[in-house]
Amino acid sequence: MTYAVEFNNVSRLYGDVRAVDGVTIAIRDGEFFSMLGPSGSGKTTCLRLIAGFEQLSGGTISIFGKEASELPPWERDVNTVFQDYALFPHMSILDNVAYGLMVKGIDKKKRHAQARDALEKVGLSFAVARKPSQLSGGQRQRVAIARALVNEPRVLLLDEPLGALDLKLREQMQFELKKLQQELGITFIFVTHDQGEALSMSDRVAVFNNGRIEQVDTPRDLYMRPRTPFVAGFVGTSNVFDAGLAQKICGMEGSYSLRPEHIRLNEGGDVQVQGIVQAVQYQGAATRLELKLADGAKLLVSQANLSETSPLSGIAPGQAVMASWSREAMIRLLEDR
Repeated sequence: MTYAVEFNNVSRLYGDVRAVDGVTIAIRDGEFFSMLGPSGSGKTTCLRLIAGFEQLSGGTISIFGKEASELPPWERDVNTVFQDYALFPHMSILDNVAYGLMVKGIDKKKRHAQARDALEKVGLSFAVARKPSQLSGGQRQRVAIARALVNEPRVLLLDEPLGALDLKLREQMQFELKKLQQELGITFIFVTHDQGEALSMSDRVAVFNNGRIEQVDTPRDLYMRPRTPFVAGFVGTSNVFDAGLAQKICGMEGSYSLRPEHIRLNEGGDVQVQGIVQAVQYQGAATRLELKLADGAKLLVSQANLSETSPLSGIAPGQAVMASWSREAMIRLLEDR
């Protein structure tokens, strides 16, 4: 099988710092693939390595089966969209999108036709004569995407492109990006530190930590079956029981993850433990509690607010409660990589 992008034991060193440390992944053609992780985890460096903006320290990168490590950026079948739109303020939207084609020497009529087609794909046909200052943040981001698409890349690289947008616009753009990727059928590789973005748009997600990949999986499996304590804590919110705590509370060997929504209060269950409510957070769709157990350990509990009288309504800090859950809800963890 020929993959869109393949990493084989890829490393990138800056002096003694391993920004990318032995990464091996295979990204499928036509896949929406996200690289998720905190700042400094190596995800953006990996994107820059694909684009050819960084040099490998070790390993190989292939793009559609062609070894790309020595190819300059302009010879790779990829284009990059950055968080900074980098639009020319004095140019029309049409000329901004057509700029790369002009640099390639394509005549004005042809490049404008291709630019109009790219703008139509992102829903901005009406804006061809406008300047960037006359568009909203979300519209400017779509112009940046159109400018990348006009070159007809087989892989589109997106480096935290939604980071500068407000929450509502970011959520809207998530739907639009996923829809666009499905319509185009090309590979999107999306870098983000926002788990919500990664989970909502991706076919698969690679979770990065300290230059390495902790887990590659579908969004659902990342959330429901995290493999390491880092993934359990970074993707969503989780209670992580180390071997000692799991043995003490549950009588189980090894380390485990337990999502807060799987815990019930003052009900029966396989595992029961008493705690004191430390904090109550009303979050709209759910209410979250923080409990302190007898040995000082903390336990997070979350339940949906399906009505005005949710199961957690009326519970206040300082109150003693009994938390319970099923052993089947506990996910066995491996060590962090």
